[in-house]
Amino acid sequence: MNNSTIAIRQMFFDFFCSKGHQMLPSSSLVPNNDPTLLFTNAGMNQFKKMFLGMEKAPYQRIVTSQRCVRAGGKHNDLENIGYTPFHHTFFEMLGNFSFGDYFKYDAIRFAWELLTGAQWFNLSQEKLFVTVHNTDDETYTIWAKKIGVSPERIIRVGNNKDNACTSDNFWQMGETGPCGPCSEIFYIYGEQGLDSLSSITKKDRNQCIEIWNLVFMQFDRQNDGTLLSLPRPAVDTGMGLERIAAILQNVNSSYEIDLFKKLIVNIAKMIGTNNLNSKSLRVIADHIRSCSFLISDGITPSKEGRGYVLRRIIRRALRHGRTLGINEIFFYKLVPLLIDTMDKSANQLQCQQKFIEQVLRLEEEQFSRTLERGLILLNEELAKLDGDVLDADTVFRLYDTYGFPIDLTNDICREHNLRLDEAGLRTILEAKRQNNRLIRKDSLIATRNNSVLRTHYDHRTRFFGYENLQHKGKVISLFYNDQSVNTLFHGTKAMVVLDETSFYGESGGQVGDQGILKANSGIFEVIDTRKYGDIVFHHGTLKYGKLELGEQVATQVDKIYRTHICLNHSATHLLHAALRQVLKPHFVKQKGSLIDNKHLRFDFSYHEPMKPEQIYSIEEIVNEQIRRNLLIETDVITLKEAKEKGITKKIKTENSAQKFRLLKIGDFSTELCCGTHATHTGEIGIFQIISEFGIATGIRRIEAVCGAEALKQIHYKDSLIQNVAKLLKCNTQTLLNRVQTVYENSKKMKKELQKLRNQQAMQQSNFLLESSRIHDFNGTKLLVSQLEYLAPQVLRTIVDNLKNQLGRSIIVLAASEGKKVNFIVSITKDLVDQVKAYDIINNLMLKVSGKISDGKGKPELAQAGSKSACDFQLALKSTEKFLITRFRMKFE
Repeated sequence: MNNSTIAIRQMFFDFFCSKGHQMLPSSSLVPNNDPTLLFTNAGMNQFKKMFLGMEKAPYQRIVTSQRCVRAGGKHNDLENIGYTPFHHTFFEMLGNFSFGDYFKYDAIRFAWELLTGAQWFNLSQEKLFVTVHNTDDETYTIWAKKIGVSPERIIRVGNNKDNACTSDNFWQMGETGPCGPCSEIFYIYGEQGLDSLSSITKKDRNQCIEIWNLVFMQFDRQNDGTLLSLPRPAVDTGMGLERIAAILQNVNSSYEIDLFKKLIVNIAKMIGTNNLNSKSLRVIADHIRSCSFLISDGITPSKEGRGYVLRRIIRRALRHGRTLGINEIFFYKLVPLLIDTMDKSANQLQCQQKFIEQVLRLEEEQFSRTLERGLILLNEELAKLDGDVLDADTVFRLYDTYGFPIDLTNDICREHNLRLDEAGLRTILEAKRQNNRLIRKDSLIATRNNSVLRTHYDHRTRFFGYENLQHKGKVISLFYNDQSVNTLFHGTKAMVVLDETSFYGESGGQVGDQGILKANSGIFEVIDTRKYGDIVFHHGTLKYGKLELGEQVATQVDKIYRTHICLNHSATHLLHAALRQVLKPHFVKQKGSLIDNKHLRFDFSYHEPMKPEQIYSIEEIVNEQIRRNLLIETDVITLKEAKEKGITKKIKTENSAQKFRLLKIGDFSTELCCGTHATHTGEIGIFQIISEFGIATGIRRIEAVCGAEALKQIHYKDSLIQNVAKLLKCNTQTLLNRVQTVYENSKKMKKELQKLRNQQAMQQSNFLLESSRIHDFNGTKLLVSQLEYLAPQVLRTIVDNLKNQLGRSIIVLAASEGKKVNFIVSITKDLVDQVKAYDIINNLMLKVSGKISDGKGKPELAQAGSKSACDFQLALKSTEKFLITRFRMKFE
């Protein structure tokens, strides 16, 4: 048979069409109206509503080859790319589906016939084994009795944590809904016989690989976990095209199949490398596929959601390009190579080629500076690393301050046999999420996806909290663990929905209120309030008694908490107006905000960091408006009135009947706002900016505090100044002069130290030239030597001096510094095409159990260190012998 990937896909179609299936095209990588998925990640995604019974299937038997991406959300293979032979961010899933037609027997029969039939894939039955759920006797019997598979080749898979629904061989669409047992088909690599079959597991990919999963949807899982039989069971199967192609083409990795091989060869030629087995080359080939198809389906790089995942994939590819020594813009140039490699499935790429190239090029240009800076900073941190774990603070600082992605840091550490402090990083990220209220967004998505809550979207909560902090309302919904209940009991964490409330639900950047709900039978403490659509959810804990559906409650908002939020929110509007005064108005566009009871945060578009005098000017303007004690008032206006006032930029509707809240702060600020505010600016007290920094390209962030929190900042800074003055033995009036004197003295000392180091380096250089053996291979000099008690900075100066005197040369030095040994390898640029500094130092580190600290990306210079002084002389001799042999063979 023709074993090309294109032919394999066509043979799959031909087989199932001969069995009465209708072939349908692949759907988009962006799931249609499915908020539970980032990307299409399985062949069944486009049929999800049909499996749920929400739509009727167009045919009872269907066959597809579905384009899939698994690089975000629950199904994320991104970190495996380049490290495993069969994982990809983009792949094609071959699948056949039955909607109330055939079931287990025919699904199994079709699969076995296609795989083993002489006129089809013709795989040896001795190379295959299957798994079934341990309770699925029907499927076991079909395999053993009707198909004739030996019982030794049928493995029963049990439950995880005594729950059938968590088993590897039980598939479910969600916590509730259609589900059922699976039967997986595995292919055995190598020459293993039946004796080794019992040791084969899904985790051992060196021995076998799963090639096909047959899912039998026969149950409807209820909220309580009960499995009810479906009246019309269905079949959903999936087989990776790239995996079956690898098997039929007799290669051990899907990166070696014809499509990938051609693409990798073409990329290698373009970037000028001969190592076709390079992990980085495979990553780039995989990522140009996923990036190109994602962009063609309308996704562009952004800060969140699908766009953020695309950005991660692009940036990961760029980093691997640097690993291969590519320092120029290159990624977008691979699009024509991909189109040339793919068959007709690349038609959609061809018609959008220019757009795809433009998006990739712009993203690469924007990220290149960040990548270069981040690699330098990361290498510096790794050089100082004590142990094999990179601390969480460093990882987060690279990410948060310099924009260097965490996954790239993790990749680089893995390559150096290092790991991240994942527990510490999770703690820092969680604290950051809490601070930014991102955790609320995750909860919103989870809540909106809950089938119970969807039935309550017709409700509406009326808000009376602008005028009063106390009100009365009736309980119209109670939720415990996202499930609707009739009663809450003491100690229960839950959500309460009222028909009327005085609690403000988080929106417009303002956090939700806190307080209590009082009923005759109990007290509910509200720790957060969120608004989903027109419904307000009161999140909290029942502190006393019980609370029942339909019960009347008194709402009491925490007055102090609300007041602090109001002050910060009004100050945010003053800040926005001041920014537009100090900076050019057409440059400043609001990009987000967060207002809570402690501080305020305001994101805005601006092309460069603000100057100190600009920040001071904004503080002065805002505080001047506070001292003016301007009246803060709101008005309700129509769409027509909003248009007349020229304030329609935030309005997303053309509904002329809809009304909007207009906030006016004296003669200084007029904006649309649904939040809560002070009555006069004087209530704010004092305003102080505590930070200004960039969070993305062209986006700045200001964090500020007001009132008592601002006063705390002033006291803190004053205390800091007092302590510094005390440390430097002066008073606050002379502190600046004293600091200047200390600074100047420090500069002088550094210059003197550098001068001494240079003198020491020159002496050592001359000593090496006089005492060390220098090999000469037709004008190429080789010097390998050791020194004592020298810091890494001095070693760099020494090798620079030596290169100036030796000319075309390779220099390898080691110097002890206490219990540590520092190594340096320096190569003149005219030799880097023959040997790389980081290759030599890698070889050295293997011999002394050390780790690379500064090498990749610098072929002419690499440094590293080992904490143990053991046998480093032998390592140097071995390296010298290796280089002598290499260059003697070349020149003699």
